[in-house]
Parts: sequence; C-alpha cells; structure tokens
Amino acid sequence: MNNIDKSQEQIRPFTNSSIEDKKGKKHKVIILNGSPKAHGNTSTALHEVERTLQQQGIETEWLHVGHLQIHGCIACNKCWETGRCAFGDIVYTISEKMQEADGLLIGSPVYFASPNGTLLSLLDRLFYSNLHSDWSMKVGASVSIARRGGATATMDVLNKYFLKTNMPLVPSQYWSIAHGNDPGEVTRDEEGMQTMRQLGLNMAFLIKAIHLGLKEFGSPKIQEPLVETHYIR
Repeated sequence: MNNIDKSQEQIRPFTNSSIEDKKGKKHKVIILNGSPKAHGNTSTALHEVERTLQQQGIETEWLHVGHLQIHGCIACNKCWETGRCAFGDIVYTISEKMQEADGLLIGSPVYFASPNGTLLSLLDRLFYSNLHSDWSMKVGASVSIARRGGATATMDVLNKYFLKTNMPLVPSQYWSIAHGNDPGEVTRDEEGMQTMRQLGLNMAFLIKAIHLGLKEFGSPKIQEPLVETHYIR
C-alpha cells in the first residue's frame, strides 16, 4: 500500500455524512476530466478528490470530456430562447445532469498557462446556455495539473465560471494544483495529493452545510430583476 492509500485510510466521515434531501436522494457531484488523457495526472488528482467525496457520503458521476470534439460558442443566443445550447452534444447532457447535482468539480492540465481549449469551449457553452438556470448555491471546485508552471493561472480561469454563477467556490489548504508530467507522477507530489483530499473534505462539508442552510434560511439569491449595464450606457 502506497502513501496515498494510507492517507485515504486516515480520512473519517463527518457526523451525518450521508445527509439526504427530503426525497431521500444523496448529494451528488459531477466531475469533468478536461484532459484528453483518460488516465493521466489530471485523472489521478480528480480521483483523489472523488474518493474523499465518496468517503463523506457524496455520490459522484464521472465524465471524460477533454478528448471530445466540442464546438465553441458561436454567439447565436438560441439558448436564451430555448433554454438549451443549439448544439445537441454533451453540453446539453451535462446541463441536464447539473439540474439535480449539488456540485461541479472540473480538472484540467495546463496548456500555455490556461485550461485545455476543448474544455474551455465546453465550459463557455455550458455556463452561457445556463445563465438563466438557477445554479446558485451549487458548489464549484477546480483542479489544475502542470509539469512546471501555469497551474494557478489555469485554476483562476476555471474558477471564474463558478464565481459568475452564484456558485460557492471550494478552498483547500493550498491552491488546488499538483505537479507531474508522465502519467502517475502526480502521486509523488505529496503536498498536492493532500491538497486534493482537503479539497474533497471541504467540498463535502460545504455541500452539506449549504443544504442545511437552505432548509433553515432559504436561498440568499437577490429577489430583484437582473440589472445588466454596458460601459457605453
């Protein structure tokens, strides 16, 4: 058993770790692997978060998207008329899954100090086509993996999608990044792997705490018509 497995054994569930909603459904997180490699370092880091979530009673659903051919947004605004993206691909599938999910975890390798371009095309369309969906208080977390540099810049790009959509952002004990080049090398980044486990613990805690808060206090979303202004008027 390696050091990562031993660390996982030390994680214990919170009290009431399998809190369920009124319909008896467990909390759920959608995981997007934005790497073109199904079993690379991004996948390894995401699985470390996933195992921690599952230990805390959170269900997960894994989607590998980084290898797909995904068209970028063409600004047709059909989604504003129909409520769904004009391209009937995996973006629509994820949109449907997000209606019932409590959180979204996104991982990407670093491409020139930015996320994978395929993933960005997906996220631009996913979030833009759901601006009128209520994703407020669904929890968001990101993971970025680099050989050397650009990881925090990549993480920052991913986090901006959550912050635009009233989605609470999950912190960790360090920025949620890890380092590795060849497949499996990321497991040698012990601090990075521990950061992933703490990210999973924090994500599970926030999901459960927000669920309890919504039941007790209701949604904090502002009850006013949306105000949108432009710099020229």
